[in-house]
Amino acid sequence: MTRARANLVLLSCALVWGLAFLFQKQAMGHVGPFLFIASRSLLASLALWPLAWREKRKAEASGNAAGRRQGLVRLSMISGVVFFAAAALQQAGLITTTVTNSSFLTALYVVITPFLTWLIMRQKPGPVVWMAVVLSFVGTWLLGGGSLSAFTIGDVYMTIGAVLWALHVVLVALAAQHERAATFSAIQFATVTALAALMAVSMEPLNWSALGLTVPAILYCGLISSAVTFTVLAIALRHTRPSEAAVILSTESIFAAVAAYFWLGERLPHIGWVGAGIIFVATLVVNLPSRTKLSQT
Repeated sequence: MTRARANLVLLSCALVWGLAFLFQKQAMGHVGPFLFIASRSLLASLALWPLAWREKRKAEASGNAAGRRQGLVRLSMISGVVFFAAAALQQAGLITTTVTNSSFLTALYVVITPFLTWLIMRQKPGPVVWMAVVLSFVGTWLLGGGSLSAFTIGDVYMTIGAVLWALHVVLVALAAQHERAATFSAIQFATVTALAALMAVSMEPLNWSALGLTVPAILYCGLISSAVTFTVLAIALRHTRPSEAAVILSTESIFAAVAAYFWLGERLPHIGWVGAGIIFVATLVVNLPSRTKLSQT
C-alpha cells in the first residue's frame, strides 16, 4: 500500500467515525454507556475472530516466533484497556454535550499524538507535520465555537478522552509492525467487552428491551465503526506516521458536524465553518510529498 492510499484509507475511517457520533448519541437515550460499549465491542470481536484465525494459520505456516505472538497479545490487551477508558469517557460525555462539541474535543488528540509518537516510537515529526498539527488544532478550536465558556462535565470527559485516543493511535501503530491487524483488533475488543460488561453489571440497570432499541447503533458502531475501521487503521499505519495519521483522522469532526447539521439540527456558527476549512487545509498540508522515509531519531 502506498502512502497516498494509506491516507485515503484514514480519511475513510474519519468519515465512518464522524457518522458514528450520531449513533452513539442516539444510543445514550436508551442504555448506559458501559452496556453500549460492551455490546458494540462484543459484536466487533466476534466478527473479527474468523479473520484472526486465518492470520494465525498464515503466521504458523511462515514460522513466526511465539515470542512475537505473545508480544502482540500483550499489546492488544493494553490497547483494549486504553480504548475502553477512552470510549467510556466519550460515551459518558455524550450524555451532556453536543455531537459537534464532542467531535471537536475528541479531535484534540491530533495535537497530542505527535508528542507521544516522539516519546514512545522515537519518530520526530517534521516541520510540515507540525504545521498541519497547528492548523488542525486551530481548526478544531474554531469548529467548536472558539470558546470554553459553554463547557459541561461532558466536555471535560471528552478532553481527557482525547489524551487516551492519542495514546491509542500510537499503540495501534506499534501493533501494525506485527502485521496481524485482525488478531490485534479481535483481542483488543475482547478486552474492551470484558471490562465494559463488568462495569455495566455493577453500575447500570440492564434493560434488555431498551438495548433492543439501540440495535442499529450497535450494528453500525460494532461492525463498521469498530471491526472494519480499527482493523484497516492498523494496516494503514504501516505506511504512514501516527502524527500524520492523527491530522487526517481529525477530519472526523467535520463529518460529524455536517451529519449533525442535517440529522440533528445542530447549527455551526460562521466561525465553525472557517474552522472546518482550516482542518481541510491541514489534511492537504500533511499529504504533501515527503522527501524522507520513516526514520527513528
